[in-house]
Amino acid sequence: MLIDAILGIFSSDMGIDLGTANTLVLVKDKGIIINEPSVVAVQNEKYGKQKILAVGHEAKEMVGKTPGDIEAIRPMKDGVIADFDMTEKMIRYFIEKTHRRKSFIRPRIIISVPYGLTQVERKAVRESALMAGAREVFLIEEPMAAAIGAGLPVQEPKGSLVVDIGGGTTEIGVISLGGLVISKSVRTAGDKFDISIVNYVKEKYNLLIGERTGEEIKIRVGTAVQLPKELVTVVKGRDQVSGLLSRIELTSEDVREAMREALKEIADALKTVLEMMPPDLASDIVENGIVLTGGGALIRGIDKYLGDIVKLPVYVADEPLLAVAKGTGKALEEIGILRQLSDE
Repeated sequence: MLIDAILGIFSSDMGIDLGTANTLVLVKDKGIIINEPSVVAVQNEKYGKQKILAVGHEAKEMVGKTPGDIEAIRPMKDGVIADFDMTEKMIRYFIEKTHRRKSFIRPRIIISVPYGLTQVERKAVRESALMAGAREVFLIEEPMAAAIGAGLPVQEPKGSLVVDIGGGTTEIGVISLGGLVISKSVRTAGDKFDISIVNYVKEKYNLLIGERTGEEIKIRVGTAVQLPKELVTVVKGRDQVSGLLSRIELTSEDVREAMREALKEIADALKTVLEMMPPDLASDIVENGIVLTGGGALIRGIDKYLGDIVKLPVYVADEPLLAVAKGTGKALEEIGILRQLSDE
């Protein structure tokens, strides 16, 4: 206990939004200081050993472009740990980067996790952080963190509804009196949008592109509703018939069609949550509306798309990409709330 107390003097409490696509790190009293892709690049050496070459932005630049002995790994899949060892190394890298390589520092960390994670998956997240050098680890469910970060009145006796569309999962939560009344997690989110675009371009235009290009197309011209003037982008890839390099023009109408099924899955999940709503909370949601967070909230017109389906006002939070990380930061400010919201 004395050692922990001494080490605590040298630590800075951290909040981590450990996402499938991106990891954000917030340090208490300093704000968000890291926002990098959840990617680790490794070089495969003799006897099965792997050497870490890069993490984050530098590693993502290598995706789809590596020689045979180098591999770009995304250790998180669908919001859960797919590669325990790489997740530990990635968390360790971010801790050391945050504290400028001072390995003796052992911070207290709160990590956001998708709703509905199994106890085995929760244990894997916690142990990854402890192995990476954390002194104490708390877990907070993403819908709650997103609601806190979006500034919703989570401690009050009124209902708030948040839809956090991340990379691997979409988290939907109804919050009242500091707790999740109803939650639902679906593994349809940003990554599925990207894959849908890749498949659509392949099927309609016979052009082979990678998921990274699919993501770039989504950002450039992705939309959930018809625009007054549709957007156009040039896409380069390999023609699967001739085998030659080629380029096509892709419109926002194409991308909307590509994402149609994935968007519908998110809308259906939201409708399911609304159907489960207790009457008293339902009246609060009718009055206050629904708040969107996460990277998926940045898709053009997704608020209108969902609003038209559920017949309720839908708003995009300020800085939706940062909402979950900000929520972990606010939870860090009060240890009592942190212990209440954690699954400890």
